[in-house]
Amino acid sequence: MHDIRLIRDNPEAFDAGLARRGLEPLAASLVALDEERRAAVTAVQVAQSRRNEASKLIGAAMAKGDREGAEALKAEVAALKEQMPALEARADALAGQLKAALEIIPNLPGADVPDGAGEEDNRVMSEWGEKRVFDFAPREHADIAPALGMDFETGARLSGARFTFLRGGMARLHRALGQFMLDVQTSEHGYAECNPPVLVGEDAMYGTDKLPKFAEDSFCTTSGRWLIPTSEVSLTASVMGELLDEAALPIRLTALTLCFRSEAGAAGRDTRGFIRQHQFEKCELVSIVRPEDSEAEHQRMVRAAETILERLNLPYRKVLLCTGDMGFGARKTYDLEVWLPGQGAYREISSCSNTGDFQARRMNTRYRVAGEKKTEFVHTLNGSGLAVGRTLVAVLENYQNADGSVTMPEVLRPYMGGLTRLEPLG
Repeated sequence: MHDIRLIRDNPEAFDAGLARRGLEPLAASLVALDEERRAAVTAVQVAQSRRNEASKLIGAAMAKGDREGAEALKAEVAALKEQMPALEARADALAGQLKAALEIIPNLPGADVPDGAGEEDNRVMSEWGEKRVFDFAPREHADIAPALGMDFETGARLSGARFTFLRGGMARLHRALGQFMLDVQTSEHGYAECNPPVLVGEDAMYGTDKLPKFAEDSFCTTSGRWLIPTSEVSLTASVMGELLDEAALPIRLTALTLCFRSEAGAAGRDTRGFIRQHQFEKCELVSIVRPEDSEAEHQRMVRAAETILERLNLPYRKVLLCTGDMGFGARKTYDLEVWLPGQGAYREISSCSNTGDFQARRMNTRYRVAGEKKTEFVHTLNGSGLAVGRTLVAVLENYQNADGSVTMPEVLRPYMGGLTRLEPLG
């Protein structure tokens, strides 16, 4: 959420940031709406002040025997009382209009984010690992996984398209990956493990910028609760409305949870296989920090996600997203893209974003600066460390064998009870 005071003080900079996002200027219309709102609030205050003043003068007039003056003041108070609801309603309506206008405007990009229209303008920052040279033609996961226990047909029969039923060793490998990720992030990178709700209220979704703009991309229950699209929502909103002590920062949280997305904006994309599901698991990373620490924390978070890929020996590249490819709430985002030999392409497996104070303003989450009375908004960051399903796909494609089996990465074998490979079920 943007601060109208900052827009009012520097409209040119705000519009310049929007232009980098490919949006038309909005500062003038927002400032005009805010001026109208402020005038309406002033009208309410003036009317209230005059009503209070006139009410006091009635007694004084009566004490002096000025009945005519008292009656005139009574009439004025009655008229003001009658006008007040309309004045207040107008001020409230204008405040609602301003809030509705501000809440659908994306975060402004950081100065070091490259300009661009889409993913073709993203900047590859680094690459890691050697791509495996196969002595056979590597296949896509959707072709080899069914024989290993990835049951697309049963998932679809139970729940519809983009749901999958995992069996046997495939289910265990999926569980092993999630546990491995959680162990690394908690024991090596200092993230506190959480087990948050996957059903949240509207305030949590709004505070983490998922509502109102992306309502169609999420699932809402008949009770008005929302299935989380990512545990970023639960973890970040755990400090919603709080005034934190500076000494408590940074706060680093992680959770391995189910996530749910309707994928309304992704019709026709990745309909085959396990890449884009309505239900999936993810090891989420969330940080709540002081503004001056957020850039360093962003780099730290990316490194935490990279560690998982390197331990699994999966080739990947780090990409800095351009202004046209960043998410709504992000001011800067790094994607990690893993190499999938079956597809012959890099695919996103983690997205780590610094949202600055964008979410904190929506959640009203501040911290008290040590030794001072002033408070400031925290900065929030979120990332995947990693998406479990996509990591499963990467393991299947990178560790596949000509006979249809899949060798287990060394680091996962303790989680697999010593199992060294997945064999076709027969």
